[in-house]
Amino acid sequence: PSNSLSAPRNRPEGKVLETVGVFEAPKQHGKYETGQLFLHSVFGYRGIVLFPWQARLYDRDVASPVTEKSENAAGHGSKEVKGKTHTYYQVLIDARDCPHISQRSQTEAVTFLANHDDSRALYAIPGLDYVSHEDILPYSSTDQVPIQHELFERFLMYDQTKVPPFVARDTLCAWQEKNHPWLELSDVHRETTENIRVTVIPFYMGMREAQNSHVYWWRYCIRLENLDSEVVQLRERHWRIFSLSGTLETVRGRGVVGREPVLSKEQPAFQYSSHVSLQASSGHMWGTFRFERPDGSHFDVRIPPFSLESNKDEKTPPSGLHW
Repeated sequence: PSNSLSAPRNRPEGKVLETVGVFEAPKQHGKYETGQLFLHSVFGYRGIVLFPWQARLYDRDVASPVTEKSENAAGHGSKEVKGKTHTYYQVLIDARDCPHISQRSQTEAVTFLANHDDSRALYAIPGLDYVSHEDILPYSSTDQVPIQHELFERFLMYDQTKVPPFVARDTLCAWQEKNHPWLELSDVHRETTENIRVTVIPFYMGMREAQNSHVYWWRYCIRLENLDSEVVQLRERHWRIFSLSGTLETVRGRGVVGREPVLSKEQPAFQYSSHVSLQASSGHMWGTFRFERPDGSHFDVRIPPFSLESNKDEKTPPSGLHW
């Protein structure tokens, strides 16, 4: 059938397809439920929805009418940008698909500060991602374990009476409740320059005491999308990081996370995460990415300013996967 969803059974040859499910119509209104299977419309991986988050999307590509009043205007000289509520989802990525998207997206999308006093380590939960509502292509499957991920059966169980037929276990609810200060995304920032769209999602990760001072940590996830057909390559990044303590830091470097990704019509997007620390409880970041065209010319793409805020109600460090 034309709406059946197939995946290559033998990836190296990529010739044999097996049916993994049947596409459903994407939701124009309302949210997807826990247990919804989907294909990622940009990165193509199979995944399953764990739970939704409500975020404020600050989209600099959409001019807000002057008459509209909103308490969520982004600060730092950008008061014209209003925050619109938008649904994002915490999802599990199928481990079988991780090797095939690693060139375009980091699949360890969630990192924590280790919760040992003597440890300054970060640790990651592989195969967790944040997905915007419009990135989801929903499908259904008769497979009782349709997604391969070490947390799948710990977080979800099969219930054929439900639609979708996977329901949250108590462990998922407890994990979400315990870790939501470190998982929850609140603000998403987006801006397009010369058909390159940059989306930034910052996350507060917690505070560490070091040499009689406090160090606050954030993770930020960045997605770059080429909305044009011309091939471009990311060559440099240029960050400015302002701390509430009054310091302004400039960071320049080649590429991002050791890569200089090419954005083409076939692979238009690239996603990565990085970390930043401040010796103050808040600050903000902005900057530019320098891209190169095939003819050797360069152009700068703006990174929308975003604030780094710490959680005031911080009580305990994240528990990760220790129940």
